[in-house]
Amino acid sequence: MIFTSTSLVASTAVFVFAALLICLVGTRITTLADQLADRSGIGEALMGGVLLGAITSMSGSVLSVTAAWNGHPELAVSNAIGGMAAQLAFLAVADLCYRNANLEHAAASTENMLQGTVLLCLLSVLLVAIYSPQWKIFHIHPGTVLLLLGYAYGIRLVQQGKHSPMWKPTDTKDTREDVREKGNMKLSMWRLWTEFAVMALLLALLGWQLQIAAVNISLGSGISHALMGGVLTAITTSLPELVTSIAAVRRGALTLAVSGIIGGNAYDSLFVAFSDIAYLPGSIYHTVSDRLVFWIAVNCLMTSILLLGLLFRERRGIGGIGFESALTLLVYLAAATLLVSGG
Repeated sequence: MIFTSTSLVASTAVFVFAALLICLVGTRITTLADQLADRSGIGEALMGGVLLGAITSMSGSVLSVTAAWNGHPELAVSNAIGGMAAQLAFLAVADLCYRNANLEHAAASTENMLQGTVLLCLLSVLLVAIYSPQWKIFHIHPGTVLLLLGYAYGIRLVQQGKHSPMWKPTDTKDTREDVREKGNMKLSMWRLWTEFAVMALLLALLGWQLQIAAVNISLGSGISHALMGGVLTAITTSLPELVTSIAAVRRGALTLAVSGIIGGNAYDSLFVAFSDIAYLPGSIYHTVSDRLVFWIAVNCLMTSILLLGLLFRERRGIGGIGFESALTLLVYLAAATLLVSGG
């Protein structure tokens, strides 16, 4: 049943219920992704960075697109940008759950660093589009085309980096390589892909419901769309990434945990491209407020810190985690506090 009531209490209840369902679906989809990575031979980095990243972002993608279609561009863009920052902070939480060593040290891979670089490029395209002239081709801004092409080319580079790496990170006693488990090789591909598709559909439906509830909560409480999208819906629709990262760490699929966040963020940048297509009045990039530009800058900073951690590979740091996890968490909390205090 699709909820459409504008009651603040009812909207809040639906919002919380949808968030809980997202957590449950996210837990199951991690197991499926790990099994598919082994059974299909795709590998954890590509499975996490492309398929798992896209699927766990399904609820957020649907929320942003439906918000843009219904004339709420600020909610659409802030949900996308805020979701990226929340997911990078969640990676620090996953690091806290892995006590053997710093997660970024143990999950070092060429693919993860390539994905992080691709993410920085896509965030830069967003900034360029925001400050470019309001050009349109059939109501679509050229920045949307650049985002889609940039993402596709970036994934191609990641694939090439997996199959023909030009360099490799040094192996240490704490490095966890992507090893195919024999038990997963006996599973039915048809059953795995079918269940994976069902979980993706559920996340999409939950994203649609969250958009309705989020707009109603914003209207009933007076919370701005920028705050609603940048913090509340961003965290809620990013819960699958938190759940999948922690679940992947507990399964020992460390590369899957890191690539799911970085690759998911690269895919999340496409939320804005999809929203621009759905936003018929004009370029969605030119509806972006200074608050959202601030969030994009925060994402660039957090991603750069993460890349430094992946390159430096500190074994242990503050609280048993790497400096990059501590800093990304600190940056996110500070940025979220600034956004909330600003209304």
